[in-house]
Amino acid sequence: MSVGLLPPAPPEPPVVRLIGSAVDWSIVLIGTMMVGLVFANVVLHLFALDLAWVIELSELLLVWVTFLGAAAATRRGGHMAISELVDLFGGRARRILRVAIAVAVCGVLCMLLVYGGRLVSASWGSVLTVLDWPMAVQYLALPVGAALTLVFAGWDVVQAWRGPVTGA
Repeated sequence: MSVGLLPPAPPEPPVVRLIGSAVDWSIVLIGTMMVGLVFANVVLHLFALDLAWVIELSELLLVWVTFLGAAAATRRGGHMAISELVDLFGGRARRILRVAIAVAVCGVLCMLLVYGGRLVSASWGSVLTVLDWPMAVQYLALPVGAALTLVFAGWDVVQAWRGPVTGA
């Protein structure tokens, strides 16, 4: 028997589960890379050596892990939510409010996707100082993260529309 903080959710469709696993493993991989890079640079500092590109790459990876982490948190329902207003209602009204909130979240994510795409398009000509990579590589985390979060937020819309899970 497991005791969870969140109510049981219906099983995710296979594509949502696959995307979620890819996001989770990407976060693990990026986090491991960041720890390794920063540790190596600290050790090199002990010998008065430095890898200048480590700081810039670590910053880039931090941006990516932040947006991927937002998607992972959305998948798990882990973002902070103030539910007092929704909790005042019952039955159909509560379900309508949950759907409206989930749709509003999807709308914001669509805006991030569109404007993030524009930012990426505009930044291909700029380069990162040390790595000499296009700045767009760093900015690409915004629309990619928004798109991935949109997948999980879209699944939230479906769940809200279907209503609360019973049983389990």
